[in-house]
Amino acid sequence: MRCRDAYGYELTTGPQAADAYVDGIRDLLRLRTGAADRIATSIALDPTFALGHAALALLGHEMCVEVDITARLADARLHAARATERERSHVHAVEQHLRGDAAPLVAHLSSYPRDALLLSVAMPTIAFAGVTDVPETAWRIVESAAPAYGDDPWITGLMAFVRQEQRRFDEAMDLSCRSLAAEPSGGHAAHARAHAHYETGDHAAGLAWMDGWITGAGAATDSLTHFSWHAALHELSIGDLAAVRSRYDSQLQPRHAVGCRALVDSGSLLFRWAITPDALDVPSLAEVAAVTGRDVLERPGTAFLGLHAAVALLAVDDRAALQRLADWCAAHPNPTHREVVAPLAAALGLLAAERSSAAADRLAALGGSIWRLGGSDAQREIVEEARIAALLRAARYDEARQVLDARLDRRESPRDRRWQVQCGPVDPGSQAARIRSPSTVMSTAASGPAAGPPSTSPVVAE
Repeated sequence: MRCRDAYGYELTTGPQAADAYVDGIRDLLRLRTGAADRIATSIALDPTFALGHAALALLGHEMCVEVDITARLADARLHAARATERERSHVHAVEQHLRGDAAPLVAHLSSYPRDALLLSVAMPTIAFAGVTDVPETAWRIVESAAPAYGDDPWITGLMAFVRQEQRRFDEAMDLSCRSLAAEPSGGHAAHARAHAHYETGDHAAGLAWMDGWITGAGAATDSLTHFSWHAALHELSIGDLAAVRSRYDSQLQPRHAVGCRALVDSGSLLFRWAITPDALDVPSLAEVAAVTGRDVLERPGTAFLGLHAAVALLAVDDRAALQRLADWCAAHPNPTHREVVAPLAAALGLLAAERSSAAADRLAALGGSIWRLGGSDAQREIVEEARIAALLRAARYDEARQVLDARLDRRESPRDRRWQVQCGPVDPGSQAARIRSPSTVMSTAASGPAAGPPSTSPVVAE
């Protein structure tokens, strides 16, 4: 009998390797721990198994799993010659995706919609950065494939994430709850629900549910720091900074993160925490930078990682590295690296150099392109918050108020209302004296609060 994956496609390997691979992909799709190890087991059991090699190369590229990406791709390409047409197409799609060409992957899914791993890759979520700069394209790919899965809880959870991206939050909540009822530990469904709570300003209920899921049905989730990050966003939004500190200490320490999650979750939280009104003694991002490593910070494999690398380098006040990141991305073959990440890094470099007004203008000019970075609205809004910080430091209060008003039109946030207070009439001299750059803040925050009265500016938190 031929081996098959969970969705019926043939696997050119033996039963033991197939079982390890199927278990690994199932756990990867559900965001459970140990997925990469199980997939690695499949090629240990059968070194000629092309799909196992391709999956590990994909995880190395997207999730910073420590594998030799070049070697895994070479082995996948070599052994695909003896595999089925679907497996050859799968390997080709992965290889071209890693080179920045999404067309083969999109075409593959038209022929093989139940290739769940590659469907997951196509949609920017907690697991993958997506394959297109146009969100509507990713949505159409998932919506076109969904009927092939019937009422499978995984696809229901993925569709819930699509619906929240489309800002159809009631539908997203319905789909996520339906998926979780069938599979309570389902990571995509939980993730969609987390976004629906946050984007509608439902902070109290969202926080209560997320806390219960993190310690209950979701406790075995591989990317648990990201769900902790979601809970911390609720706490930031309602202004409970003591709870943010407790959560960071217990759940978001970068040394405990998996792969790139230290940068994406711990690092972004620290930055947003530091620029929150009334924040004191915020930990430095130095450990995040150390855990992430210079290769990812200065040569990020995806534009999404490039966004977070630029923020981290600003926070640790490494202006030289920010410039290297900008230069490297400016010469990158991927247009999003060139056209979005490079100018973003340059803009944050201006903020680090205390050229706040120029930085605010550069960040505003990028506003219409930030969606190209991938990830979610909740993640990308860190750029908007950096712009608010720059506007306030430049004493451009009317413009900052306009940005904040638009944010509050989207959802309620006591944090944003505290920021609005900073836009009121003040003595410009005293305000400028109280506002420092995020880089200065983050590089010194670990040493404790400075002498004198605490700052209430959203640009600084010591």
